[in-house]
Amino acid sequence: MSGLVGLRSDLKAVDRDRYLASLLLPEAMQADIVALYLFNAELAVVRDRVREPVAGEIRLQWWREVISGERNDEAEGHPFARLVRDVIVRHHLPVSAFDRMLETREFELYDDPMPDKGAYEAYAGGTASALIQLTTLILDPANSSAYAEAAGHAGVAQSVAGHLMLLPIHTARGQIFLPGDLMAATGLDRSSLLDAASHTNQRKAAISAFVSYGRDHLTQARSALAKCPKAGRNAFVPVAIAQSVFARAEKMSDTCFVNSPQPSLLRRQWAIWRSASRGMI
Repeated sequence: MSGLVGLRSDLKAVDRDRYLASLLLPEAMQADIVALYLFNAELAVVRDRVREPVAGEIRLQWWREVISGERNDEAEGHPFARLVRDVIVRHHLPVSAFDRMLETREFELYDDPMPDKGAYEAYAGGTASALIQLTTLILDPANSSAYAEAAGHAGVAQSVAGHLMLLPIHTARGQIFLPGDLMAATGLDRSSLLDAASHTNQRKAAISAFVSYGRDHLTQARSALAKCPKAGRNAFVPVAIAQSVFARAEKMSDTCFVNSPQPSLLRRQWAIWRSASRGMI
């Protein structure tokens, strides 16, 4: 139990929402899922920990080689790496899913624009959706494929909510996750979106369109999840805060570029608890 307590403490420090969701998981599966959440958090902050993209690529490659078994000695001497490998083996998790997560995270190391919605959905599929799907493999391995459609849509909704909350940070460093075709439909490109002195109406329209895009996927995720077995639905609980994020972002409009639309901790905690208790998002 002390191991679980330590893992929870680490997760609480880097991802409060998934930490709260983890408390509501079946106790026997908590430690392994918390380890997955911590692995995701480790990848999410690679850019913040390096000065140059190449250093981030090296870090991601190190994880890729650890998971593939090419760095067994190093993994044995690295408690968290050893734990991640043990979770993969214990639950027969597909290494290909981890490879995809690592490959997708490379995009975050640079300031390249997100080309279009298709590219965004591929990005979400390799990050948020992949994490949800891996979690269902632990919670309900016999039926994990039944959650694929819901995980796909939920991952996009969760990614949109996350990028809205991080919009001030991303904007400050010139990193834009809004799909290019969505921006073009509102009369913007990367340069004009970053221009805070003008294009106010277009920036408002872009936020509104991005929120609508996230809401559409959330609606589709709910419809698909309603058809899924109950055993694996807790994998979707962290997505429950998306609805509140969308509501706040819609109200705040273009001020989201300087102030995060993140809901209060109490509101997020309530959404997570309600989702777990109802088995829906």
